[in-house]
Amino acid sequence: MVFSSLQFILIFMPVFFTIYYLVPNRYRNVVLLLGSLSFYAVGTYITPGHFVIFIVSMLVDYGLAMLMTKRPSGKKPFLIAGIVFHILALGFYKYFNFIINELAGAFPNADIGLPFTIILPIGISFYTFQGLSYLIDVYRGTVAAERSPLDFCVYISMFAQLIAGPIVNYSDVANELHHREIRRSNVLDGFGTFIFGMGLKVLLANPLGKLWTNSTNIGFESLSTPLAWMSIFAYSFQIYFDFFGYSLMAIGLGKMMGFNLPKNFDFPYLSTSMTEFWRRWHITLGSWFREYVYIPLGGSRRGTAKTIRNLFIVWLLTGIWHGAGYNFMIWGMMLFAIIAIEKYFIGDFLERHPVVGHLYMVFLIPLSWAVFEVGNTHQLGMLFKRLFPFFGQGFWSEFRYDYIKYLKMYWPFFVAAILLSTHLPFDLLERLKASTESAPRGRHLAVVPGEENIKPVCKVIILVILSAIFFGGLYCMYRGYDDPFLYFRF
Repeated sequence: MVFSSLQFILIFMPVFFTIYYLVPNRYRNVVLLLGSLSFYAVGTYITPGHFVIFIVSMLVDYGLAMLMTKRPSGKKPFLIAGIVFHILALGFYKYFNFIINELAGAFPNADIGLPFTIILPIGISFYTFQGLSYLIDVYRGTVAAERSPLDFCVYISMFAQLIAGPIVNYSDVANELHHREIRRSNVLDGFGTFIFGMGLKVLLANPLGKLWTNSTNIGFESLSTPLAWMSIFAYSFQIYFDFFGYSLMAIGLGKMMGFNLPKNFDFPYLSTSMTEFWRRWHITLGSWFREYVYIPLGGSRRGTAKTIRNLFIVWLLTGIWHGAGYNFMIWGMMLFAIIAIEKYFIGDFLERHPVVGHLYMVFLIPLSWAVFEVGNTHQLGMLFKRLFPFFGQGFWSEFRYDYIKYLKMYWPFFVAAILLSTHLPFDLLERLKASTESAPRGRHLAVVPGEENIKPVCKVIILVILSAIFFGGLYCMYRGYDDPFLYFRF
């Protein structure tokens, strides 16, 4: 079950929130835990073992944290046990197939293989990092161990962020786990945020993803150079609005339940360097690596050589975290090299000349996402030959003007994607929202808008926009345009 599905929006949400709002405050964590476990159980009904692993993971984290609290002088072994448990579990499910397949390819006569395929549990990358952050924080003494198993399990399993983040530190929600208020304004704001995120996913990311899918089905060798560039721009917008849309939906659901989940995106496509981009993209993942890997290794405090070593480790782990495949390792190493070059050579220049920085990123972002997405190194090489025709492939394909056909089909989505990558539409919505929040009560909407009724007009505009997005999204889901979120794979 995904957020952008009729089952979730028309069945799960009404049932869950009706019960959640009707029960007294002291029972809401019980309802939230049961709802979250039901949500995850539906997603794992084909592989019930994944549900068991998830439960075991929560119980292990809770138990180890309590042991660290009871034995503060000997708590390090418990931390090590938790880290080993999570790394082994994540490593097995995420990389075992890849390792076995590589060994089978390297030793074809050794009869190495698996009689079955190991399926990656949904959300394991996210709840693993959340559990690790909790254990490390308890070990450091920055947070107290949660004594209530109910409240702890709610923290880990909250369905709003369980499957694909944002990665929430315990300190972010500790107070709200125990004391939170459900306010009508927050519920409405949260539902509006959820709808807007749904629109980004269903009405923008999914259609743009079709262009990338068509290009891969055609074959990169058969694309003209213009269509190849259109395709990687389409994928760049797809992965952004897919994940940004999910994050907004998660934050909206959190508000509806009384939680303030951290934001995960800050207009990354406005960045003037790759360094800035990764401060704005998947913010909670970047914060996790900085807090629990980069800084403990010494950060940038121990000289150039160790700083480069630390950056190398962080970006190698970032690539490996995203998936098992050489493309993810190449992507991580590519980002390491770019960020190291920016740090020591061109970063100051890009910051002083933002126009150059934006042009630099306009080409670098889609190229990096192409490396990220194309798992076959031969196909990746073919794609780059089409992107840069001076490698000998030629500018045109067998179908000389293939890009015109797709440009006619997708130009409205590209225009919308470019606008929604900027502050402009969001600033407009915030102004409308601010006007609505301060509107006087009891004012009636006149036929001709005037100064005295501009605020009700803003309220109507917001309602119309959100209604159009909501029902347009439902229609697309009804027609079967409810592709899974891309980050579910990671």
